[in-house]
Amino acid sequence: MRVGRYWRLVSAFIVASSIVACGGNPPDKELQQAQTAVDAARAASADRYSKEDFSASTEALKNAHAAVEARDYRLALNYALESKERADTAAKDAAERKATAKSNADRALRNAALALVDVRAKLKSAQAAQKPLRVVNAAKSAAADGENHVQEARAAFDREDYPRVLEILAAPGARLRESIRELDGSNTSKRPR
Repeated sequence: MRVGRYWRLVSAFIVASSIVACGGNPPDKELQQAQTAVDAARAASADRYSKEDFSASTEALKNAHAAVEARDYRLALNYALESKERADTAAKDAAERKATAKSNADRALRNAALALVDVRAKLKSAQAAQKPLRVVNAAKSAAADGENHVQEARAAFDREDYPRVLEILAAPGARLRESIRELDGSNTSKRPR
């Protein structure tokens, strides 16, 4: 556990103990703050990009409500404070991880689009040079497949499903790069007539 986090939990426990010692009411304010933090973390896609902290925050909130039902307000307060802290951490981590995922997805889309441009240019040259049909047809197929996958990946990017963008472009990207290598290295002899 991180040192700063440890001390925050210790101080939260001390505050919680003193509050509970002063009264026997449920920690409604802290429960509401925890729920708000969980909702904000969910809105920041923490359920996708910071699963561990987000799950811990929702579990702590659930435990806080259970403790209120059991009239253990001190325990409920501790769980509510833990839930809020974990949700805040999840939201922060998710924002950073989502930005990284977006950058990676954007780079993958640009690389795939550049590979498509490269394949099309090399296809024109290969056809003009009458390179082997096997190589030309494989490159045409890779370009058509790549175009479909790039369109699908752009739709996933627009939905902010950045991990899906990388999944969609993995195989076609490799196939486009292979087609480029084959077009560059194919035999320059004329096609049979």
